[in-house]
Amino acid sequence: MRIFRVITQCRPERAEDSEISETTPPMTKISRITLLSTLLLGGFALFSFGPDARAEQVAREQDIVNLRLGQRVKVDDGTCPAGQIKEVSGAKMIASGVVHTRKCIPRLGPKIK
Repeated sequence: MRIFRVITQCRPERAEDSEISETTPPMTKISRITLLSTLLLGGFALFSFGPDARAEQVAREQDIVNLRLGQRVKVDDGTCPAGQIKEVSGAKMIASGVVHTRKCIPRLGPKIK
């Protein structure tokens, strides 16, 4: 009989614990899983589109063929001051093609050979 009393005395504690767990929304675990999977999917998408977003680099401006509108190409021909590199971009569309604009921009990172 004494064992039965000990068991029944423990039940209110379990009931209180279940009440506390009921206050926590059950969707919390699902939303965390959803958040994690969304972040992973977004990371893979950024990784796969990353190389397309980077600018190309060539040694001479004559190596640029078929420059598209908005495309940027870095040209390392030594015409810009130290620490800078020439950037050629397709700025404007005209009847004969795309107008190239040239400007010197700061070189980010080490020189690529």
